[in-house]
Amino acid sequence: MTVRSGLIYNIYGVFNERVERLKKVFSIILVLNMMLLNFNFSVASAQELSNLTAKSAIVIEAATGKVLYEKDANSKRYPASTTKMMTLIVALEYGKLEDTVTVSKNAVETEGSSLGLDEGEKIKLSDLLYGMMLVSGNDATVAVAEHIAGSVDKFAQLMTKKAIEIGAQNTSFVNSSGLPDPNHYTTASDLAKIAAYGYKNPMFAKIVNTKEKLIPWGSRAYMRDLNNENRMLSLYDGGNGVKTGYTDLAGRCLVSAAKRDGVQLIAVVLDSEYMWNDSIALLDYGFRNIQPMNLFKKKDIVKTVHVISGKKDVIQLIADGDVDIPVVEGDQDKFQTLIDVPERIYAPVSKGDPVGKVKIMYDGKEVASVNLIAKESVDKRSFFSTVYQTISLAVSYIKNTLV
Repeated sequence: MTVRSGLIYNIYGVFNERVERLKKVFSIILVLNMMLLNFNFSVASAQELSNLTAKSAIVIEAATGKVLYEKDANSKRYPASTTKMMTLIVALEYGKLEDTVTVSKNAVETEGSSLGLDEGEKIKLSDLLYGMMLVSGNDATVAVAEHIAGSVDKFAQLMTKKAIEIGAQNTSFVNSSGLPDPNHYTTASDLAKIAAYGYKNPMFAKIVNTKEKLIPWGSRAYMRDLNNENRMLSLYDGGNGVKTGYTDLAGRCLVSAAKRDGVQLIAVVLDSEYMWNDSIALLDYGFRNIQPMNLFKKKDIVKTVHVISGKKDVIQLIADGDVDIPVVEGDQDKFQTLIDVPERIYAPVSKGDPVGKVKIMYDGKEVASVNLIAKESVDKRSFFSTVYQTISLAVSYIKNTLV
């Protein structure tokens, strides 16, 4: 080691512990609370939901999981085809969309609603997923289950395991379709949690929000034309999912969803006489009791950090997108804004480089985030300028330590 490089090594050694500690979290709750104090709420009364016909019902905000209204939401009930939400989640997490699935005789003979699969038909996994969510094809769910897990029983075990991981503790699945079985049950609360989890996956959100889809139909010259049975996609402003269901034992069931101004709501009605009306009432109530608030806009300056060996000593970090949060009266104190950035970074830095992240926490759970990127480029200093800067930092550090 030369004398020159040894000098730099020893100086950096003084800072080693601090330089290696790349992440420091800053809480700026005060700023958030000040913004919330200026927020006006127009709270709707739960009395307006007294005419719901569903035996169980709930409406939640998806990001926070905040329950806005519930009615007997923890009673165990048959889910019917709302089951297919979990089938979709497991398929997306365990399967590959471009996989080719060979349809079995067992799948073709599945009772109930059908995609019209043929024994031996070869079809992409992605097309099966659209088929089971848009037209509720029970045969498609069996083909998916057998392809991913080898059997419906094993696939159902994966479904139940995933439900428990999500927090749906009162749910048990024994099949992939939702056909009645005493050991196949869930609750309105659990279905809301499952749907909220699903929306974290862009492909889940895309499929359940698709109104119409053309997919191949085996060797036929024409295509299958799939039209989504979920009328909420057209009936409700902002409607973007999720799944209908019906059996004699379950009654009419619907998990519906809508997004407005960045706020994603999920409503569940089980064993309902008028599931469309009930769902609209729940979503209306939810949107009247929640308001979106913007914390950061794209390109807002959020933080500055020191630059080592740069022609500039500091650089500004800007938000790489908007950050909006759903606010309910009385919940303000549960939000916390965390800025996760290094104490210092090393030149060169290019404009747009990701440097850190802003995280919005709700009751200890991350509900939104945005990357912090460099506002401008910073070139690297010459060697001698770097030595001078390092010595200056060392002197400043020693002075602060002695004080």
